Formats: sequence, structure tokens, C-alpha cells
Amino acid sequence: MFQLQDCFKAYTADQDKAVAPAQTVARVKARLEEKCPGVLEETRRVDTGRLGIPVFLSVCGPAARAVMPTRKQMGKGASPDQAEASALMELVERFSYFSFWEDADNFFLGSWDEAQERFGDRLMDIDRIRQSVDDDLTREDARRLMNLVRWRFCEVLDVASGEAVAVPLDWFKTLNEFNGSSAGNTPEESVLQGSCELVERHVSAIVDRNAPVLPTIRQDSLTDPVLKDLCERFRANGIMLLLKDFSLGMPVPTVAALAFDPKTYPALSEIVYTAGTAASPVKAAVRAVTEIAQLAGDFETGRVYEASGLRKFTDPGQFAWLTEGPEVDLGDLPCVEDANIRVELSRLADGLKALGYWLYTVDTTHPDLGVPANYNFVPGFDFRERTRHRSLGLFVGRKLAEEAPEAEAEAGLAVLAEVAPDASHLPFYRALLALRQGNIDQAADLFAQAEPHQPAAEERALCAFYQAYALSQKSAWDAAIDHLDRAIALDAEVKEYFNLRGVGRFKAGAFALAKADFHAVLALDSGSAPDLANLGLCHKFLGERDEAVQCLEASLGLDPSLEYARKHLDELRGASDA
Repeated sequence: MFQLQDCFKAYTADQDKAVAPAQTVARVKARLEEKCPGVLEETRRVDTGRLGIPVFLSVCGPAARAVMPTRKQMGKGASPDQAEASALMELVERFSYFSFWEDADNFFLGSWDEAQERFGDRLMDIDRIRQSVDDDLTREDARRLMNLVRWRFCEVLDVASGEAVAVPLDWFKTLNEFNGSSAGNTPEESVLQGSCELVERHVSAIVDRNAPVLPTIRQDSLTDPVLKDLCERFRANGIMLLLKDFSLGMPVPTVAALAFDPKTYPALSEIVYTAGTAASPVKAAVRAVTEIAQLAGDFETGRVYEASGLRKFTDPGQFAWLTEGPEVDLGDLPCVEDANIRVELSRLADGLKALGYWLYTVDTTHPDLGVPANYNFVPGFDFRERTRHRSLGLFVGRKLAEEAPEAEAEAGLAVLAEVAPDASHLPFYRALLALRQGNIDQAADLFAQAEPHQPAAEERALCAFYQAYALSQKSAWDAAIDHLDRAIALDAEVKEYFNLRGVGRFKAGAFALAKADFHAVLALDSGSAPDLANLGLCHKFLGERDEAVQCLEASLGLDPSLEYARKHLDELRGASDA
């Protein structure tokens, strides 16, 4: 178990780092080339230069693509060196994170009681599990449910106390996905960055859900020269930039930023809305403003970004509430700044503990690469994409229905029914298990039964989608489309719904309608290579050769393994040559 050490800053221009960004780029590239060849294909600058705020990509090589779902990462910063370092460290963080999970030696596999025998007093208090989903189950019922699944336990660091704690790490992975993964020049830098991102996601989820009136930051109060220059670049280009205080009583500051270019919206730009958290208000604001640049495509390229921590506005009228609230100076926000990153991290962890939250971190550094990386989590913290109707049974049931041996899954779901007989997720998981068992008709019927019992539109949409998916497994596409229409009417922000409807329409020969669906997918996730390829096929069968070639080439640029895209592209080129 690693211990946090003193870590003094060597670079403080636009971000606080233990090593200057140019040194980071040179060192990490050399380590990747020497120790992990094939992980990095290239880094390249991708902004147009309109704002003069650099944005870089790191592109995954074949060794990274073998373990990671993403193909490229973006990096931000006020200088080219910092933006390139950011993109590079995003790759390191994700490659390290996914590699860590692939190594079974990192974990003890067992039930909660087996972990109690193995780790004794070092096992996480069951109350932290209850807190993670805000569940009011008794401690005994919580233990009973956690014993239904064999979890991957490992020891992590309680940052506030410095003590080792054994936790079911895949429980938190189920809740948080890879939110909280981080990398840095030192472990202290990595943990602070990942922890700040957790705070950012948590307060953003609260604001997104409740839309409170919050303070607006006076931009004429800004004194930091780097931040003033960044904000001036927006004003000089006629782009509205709004800065808000989203700190919500947390020990570290969170600054939200919204930018809108009335000259290029909506043809060439979007409304971009994001947030940044750091040890000081200045660095939090720099993170938010440079992330605006990262997502916006300089407000002139037609770039479509995928919403994450905060919602995506599609009309200026939707953000009017954000312009309300009292004005404050940036210096009024909370601050834990110190020349020693370890001190900043301790102040953050102690401040969270005073609020009833525990900060944990596990070392995920890739053993060959040796660049510090971590996975950080805070039980009870939220993020926007997680369902509001969470419970311990909801996530245990998901593990049972999706992963447990069928007999264990059936027995476990029966226990869930004893503990929470009226839980809305029970009929859904019974349907999911039937689907996994290959009982297609039964699954479709059970999903239909589950739908009206769900607590919100998003959950009802998921039931409708799975009815369609079950029917698609027996090629009953006409019936499936009706369910997908309903799913999309209930929740139009899930790309998988549009994808499956596009596939169904394509199979029916309705290429124009399918094309609209794949456009909708790409509006939600512009980097989806299969959907770009699917869109290209629609263009091809509609006789739109140039558009088809453009989409197929773009899809192969993102994912060269898409052989069906290559086959159709070769056919189009062959027909042109003939």
C-alpha cells in the first residue's frame, strides 16, 4: 500500500504540476515507446486556431485498443505543452485503469463474509456500501445482499487517515464506471486530480438535477493573467462566456462555464457547458474554460460533443436560469491551495470527511509503464448519468442477472424479492435473466410486464428498448420498431435506442429513415465508428456515393478493424474506377 509523500509544485502557469508539461510529454512518450510499444499511435493538435487555445488528441495504438473501449483522448491547456501533456496523460490513465482490471492477481474474489474472514477489521464498514447508493436497508440486510455476489476485493488507501481498507472494488466500478480514474507525474498529483474530478461530477449532478440559482462570477474581478487572457479570447471573437460558482459547500472550488457563439450557432457550433474543479478558484476556472475550448471545435467546425458531467443545451432559452443569481468575485470561492500538493490533498480529504464523505484511492499504475495512475472514489458521490432511483438491490441484481451463473442468479433474485418484494427492478432483472438464458419470448413478455412498474421515464424506456432487443434476436423487426419508437419518445438521449432502430429500418430497406437514426446517434456520440459506417451504408444504398465514401473513410480512420466498412468502401471505389 503506497503512502502519500510531500510533493512540491514545479509548474503553476495554467495548472499546478510537479513537473513542467514539456518534460512530462518527453518522459511519458519515451516510457511508452520503450516499455509499452503500440499503446500510443500519435499526439496531434486539432484546434483551428480561432480561439488560440490549444487542443490535442492522443490516438490509441493497437496495444491500447486491445484493452480500452476508447480510440482517442482529448487534452486541454492554456499552452500547447500542457494540452499535449493532458491528452497523453488521459491515455495513460485509461490504459492503466483497464489493464488493472484485467489482472486477476490484483484482487481477492469472494463474498462479503469471505472478505470479512480474509481482511478482518480492514474490511470497509458496510455503512459505506449503504451510503454509496443512499440505501436505508439495515446493516444485516445489506450484508445479506452483498453476500449474493462474489466481489473483487482489494486494499485501497483511506486518504484522510492514511490507513489501508479492503473494499469490493467492482461494486464501485459498477456505480461509477471509470469516473475517478487519474494519472499524474506523481501519485499525489494523480490522486488530487482524480479527487477533484469526483467533486466536479458530484456537484454537477446536483446542479443538473435541481437547477438551483447560484452565484455568477464577475469576470472583471479576474486578476490571474492566464485566466484573463483565456476569457478575453472569447470576448474578442464575440462568444458569450458565463462563469458560475458550483462549489456547493465543498472544500474545493468548482467553476462552471457556458459558452455560446450567436454568429455560428447552430450551423457550425453548439452551446457548450462544462465545469472544472481544482485546489484554487483560478485553476478551477482555467480547467473549465480550456475544457470549453476542447469541446467546442473553436465554434466554427460543426463539432458535436458528447455530454458527460452536465447536460447539453440545444436552445439558448434553456440556460436562462443560469444567468440568474448574485455576483461574486472569483476569490470568494473556497480554496485549499498550497505549494505542496500533498497538503492540498489532505485538506480536501479532511474537508470531505467533515461533510460525512470518505475519499479512497487505489494505485492502478501499469507495472511496465511506471507512470503514476489511480482509481479514486467517494461513497455517496453522484454523477449525472447514474439513475436517481438507485439502491443496493438495484446494483446487486444487475450483477446477478448479467454475470452470475444461472442457478445462482435465480436464487439471488429470490433473496432480493424477500428483502425488497416491491422493488421495481425485480421484474426487469427476471426478464434480463430470461433473455440471457435464451428464452426470447418469455423475456419480451417479462420486459412488457416490468415496464409500467418502473419509477421514471428513463427506466420505462429501458424496458421498451429491451422488448425491442429481444424481438430483434428472432428478426421480428416490425414489432421491435414500435417498442423503439416508444423508448425514444420516453428518453431521446440514449444512442443505443437510435442505433437499434436504425439497424431495423436498414434491414427493412428504409434507408432514408435509417440514415436519420444514425445521424441521431452521431449527434450523441460523434466518435462512434460503427455508426459512421452504418450511415455510410445508408448513403450508399440511397445512391449518395460521395457522402457514403466520406462516412466510410471516417469510420475506418477511427477503427481500421471495421472490415464490412472497408468492403463497401472498396466496392464504391471500384465502381468509380470502372
